[in-house]
Amino acid sequence: MKKRALISVSDKTGVTEFAKQLSDLGYEIISTGGTKKALHDNGIPVISVSDVTGFPEILEGRVKTLNPYIHGGLLAKFSEESHVEQLAEHKIQPIHVVCVNLYPFQQTIAKPDVTVEDAIENIDIGGPTMLRASAKNHEYVTVVVDPSDYEVVIEELKNAGEVQKETRRKLAAKVFRHTAAYDAMIAEYMTDLAQEETPEKLTVTYELKQSLRYGENPHQKASFYRKPLGSVFSIANATQLHGKELSYNNINDADAALQIVKEFDQPAAVAVKHMNPCGVGTGENTFDAFTKAFAADPVSIFGGIIALNREVDKQTAEKLHEIFLEIIIAPSFSEEALEILTSKKNLRLLTIPFDQAQKAEVKLTSIEGGLLVQEQDSFSYEDATITVPTKREPTEEEWQAMKLGWKVVKHVKSNAIVVNDKDMTLGIGAGQMNRVGAAKIALEQAGEKATGAVLASDAFFPMDDTVEAAAKAGITAIIQPGGSIRDEDSIKKADEYGIAMVFTGVRHFKH
Repeated sequence: MKKRALISVSDKTGVTEFAKQLSDLGYEIISTGGTKKALHDNGIPVISVSDVTGFPEILEGRVKTLNPYIHGGLLAKFSEESHVEQLAEHKIQPIHVVCVNLYPFQQTIAKPDVTVEDAIENIDIGGPTMLRASAKNHEYVTVVVDPSDYEVVIEELKNAGEVQKETRRKLAAKVFRHTAAYDAMIAEYMTDLAQEETPEKLTVTYELKQSLRYGENPHQKASFYRKPLGSVFSIANATQLHGKELSYNNINDADAALQIVKEFDQPAAVAVKHMNPCGVGTGENTFDAFTKAFAADPVSIFGGIIALNREVDKQTAEKLHEIFLEIIIAPSFSEEALEILTSKKNLRLLTIPFDQAQKAEVKLTSIEGGLLVQEQDSFSYEDATITVPTKREPTEEEWQAMKLGWKVVKHVKSNAIVVNDKDMTLGIGAGQMNRVGAAKIALEQAGEKATGAVLASDAFFPMDDTVEAAAKAGITAIIQPGGSIRDEDSIKKADEYGIAMVFTGVRHFKH
């Protein structure tokens, strides 16, 4: 009796040649629907699933392979005498090779005009059932879900007459990953459809984008995964025009730079080192914005990541070329800019479609044995309820400066203090164990430029010492959340020095 192979695929890449080679090796091919037609049209002998089951496809094709004549052939232990006897008793032939991939659910829900009905109809039932059955029985059945594995299966069949056990196990593991990812996407879609905000189980799936040379340090292994149907406006979906491959730290820093620069509507430039901004500038054009970001901290920018929200032109490229940088991110680069910047072999140039910024995805943070899930901090200055508790109101220029500071400080590691004017950061204090310590770092970096500048804090002042330090450095206005039981102390200190202070009612911790 000939061995049988069941082939039913949505992705028909390479399937005709695969089926032909199986047929040439003596396999009887079973198929259904579009796959059967494609094989038949290419001259490959093929048996209809309906002829095997003795039952027609019903319910618009929803039921065709869910049948003991199929699943008995998939799940039988060929070395178990009782199983072989039952197959013979019920006239069920074993199936040795299964080649199945699934309805295009991901591609369907990616369509902007997809209906719920279309999405539901593209939830495959028979496909995952056959795959899981075959993968469970991989001791006897070779199951293939990925066209890239056709070659190895044929090669082993030709060389040894069978697919090796180790290969069958690897293919089975891939099947379970594939069906798990498929179900995870369906679960996410249905959860959103049902408007469940905190489901009792969270299933997520990601696709390998890149195996990295190492992680944060050379002794740590690392990989980079991309979310299917994730935001196009992301490092995971960036187009790399030039330079060596991204590292683990590059990816983290680049994401941090992107999250900051997207806060701005006007031309802006952001320089990032170790997940924190070291310089942010805005201006009339890209060159003006970058010049200010560079001037904010010309020391720390060395070896940094630059993100710009406008095209990089020749003039800006010439300025960028003068500095050692790891990555430059922008919506686009002019031809002249590319010619200048690609002369640096290792400089990575990334483009991202800034016009496709989407609603922020939830943030997932792994901990030992668990996962924290939260909304992204998309709360903006415009969302805040602004109050002015001090005697003096800010000037128009101070209001503009505080808006810039508030956009930046939410992206600085806590405790966070930013000193800036209306166009650029002047000093940034990040990740300190106390707020006045962060303020002293930011003020010291700003130096004489702190005179007449504003100060932004990501959280309230527990004491008046930060206001005292700011006043002595020449700060004229402060923006902070407020909400401390000792707010009155800070208000009195601000009034004592004639500082205008603004409360937003919202903190921006970033750990």
